[in-house]
Amino acid sequence: MQGAIRLLNRVQDLLGLSRHVDFIAPLLLRLYLVPVFFFAGSNKWNPFAEGGTFNPAEGLADIAQWFGNPDWGLGLPAPLLMAVLAWAAEYLGAIALACGFAVRWVCIPLMFTMVVAMTTVHWDHGWQAVHDLKSPHPAEHAEGAIERLHRARSILEEHGNIEWLTEHGNFVVSNNGIEWAATYLIMLLALFFLGGGRLISVDYWLARTFRNAPPGD
Repeated sequence: MQGAIRLLNRVQDLLGLSRHVDFIAPLLLRLYLVPVFFFAGSNKWNPFAEGGTFNPAEGLADIAQWFGNPDWGLGLPAPLLMAVLAWAAEYLGAIALACGFAVRWVCIPLMFTMVVAMTTVHWDHGWQAVHDLKSPHPAEHAEGAIERLHRARSILEEHGNIEWLTEHGNFVVSNNGIEWAATYLIMLLALFFLGGGRLISVDYWLARTFRNAPPGD
């Protein structure tokens, strides 16, 4: 028994060596989220696109209309302001995450954006982003969606070139649930507590230069 305890203690000591490379986890979280938010922001408005405009009111006009329209949109108040804030959080926030700059501060508006997306866009669709009866928390209409998917596949098998259509992946039915937004929210929450990480972040070097506390951010 004592031998087993000593062995476990040694293994625990070896696992403790991970503190020397603990910067890898926040770095990977940041790098994963950078393209997610950068392209989400770019799809709303890319001010550097060819022929683009640097006027947010013009560049974000379509998004603002969707945010504000109560019939076919989200019915949010101050839609242009909300569109600008969402774009800035995603587009500029992605750049800050890539650099590891003000990571904890950047996570706050991004988490708020994910909560707004979950509650206004995805909530009524349940959990799953893609219908799958074998995954947890399928939507109540998932069975009907999968049945339609199988029917569509059988039609394509009979009248189309199913091998060419599915050469690079099978068909799925989007459910547009909160799954992905919730996943990004959890990752952002982890970054909020971890910070940008040691060594490979601007925050770390700013902390080393300007703060008296040990630089853990």
